[in-house]
Amino acid sequence: MLQDIERYLACPHCTQRLALDGRTLRCAAGHSFDQAKQGYVSLLPGDAHTGTGDTAEMVAARSDFLAAGHYQPIVAALAGAAGGPVDGLVADLGAGTGHYLAHVLEHTGGVGAALDISKFALRRAAKAHPRIGAVVCDAWRPLPLQDGCADLVLNVFAPRNGPEIQRILRPGGRLLVVSPTSRHLAELVSALGLLSVDEDKDRRIDEKLGPWLTRTEQVEVDFRLALSQAEAAAVVAMGPNAWHTDAGRLAAALAELGEPVSVTGAVRVTTYTR
Repeated sequence: MLQDIERYLACPHCTQRLALDGRTLRCAAGHSFDQAKQGYVSLLPGDAHTGTGDTAEMVAARSDFLAAGHYQPIVAALAGAAGGPVDGLVADLGAGTGHYLAHVLEHTGGVGAALDISKFALRRAAKAHPRIGAVVCDAWRPLPLQDGCADLVLNVFAPRNGPEIQRILRPGGRLLVVSPTSRHLAELVSALGLLSVDEDKDRRIDEKLGPWLTRTEQVEVDFRLALSQAEAAAVVAMGPNAWHTDAGRLAAALAELGEPVSVTGAVRVTTYTR
């Protein structure tokens, strides 16, 4: 709930602390932000654009797929890397539906800030766990959080803003990055003509975060998925491929694969420390 994280929030206009007044967040300078009836609050500046956020259809596909447990190995690896306990804030940058943040909070304790640009995703994140507060923001702009307020930052298949992540982490705080390897969903990539993962992705992530944080650990997580054609379609619909795929051609290509569709899951969980 927003009450759990209000002490960590910062006004996007003047960076002063925010406090709840009923269902409205206010700062000392008089800026105010109303909580939506679905539980989230938007702390986007007035000139922000949300066109890159996940659509309602993408969010629904991701919610169903994750709820079925297909990415449970990722959840387990992330919780293991998080360690515990955490007394303060766990911030999830690009939180989506709050699926991963909710599981980490169960493992570590603490309270969670689900940060995402999609209000459709945050409608679900606000209800994913009783200790999650959901905030609409842009990962590439100053994050609406106080300096040094987070014990842990999660970043799962999401944008990474190194300077801002460093700013919001306390000294000794950690960032956990989950990123796909080139083997992730490789069978679907080749059969359906999906976007592929760059072989140099890990190096590029390290180059972007290296000036701000120190890489301290990395584990690789490999697992197998046996998907129905509908579940394989959901994988496409829940990510960036949704913007580049024709539904008719996708259905025809999936029909040729039969069932179950055997797919590789392969990610890295990398720990960075401030």
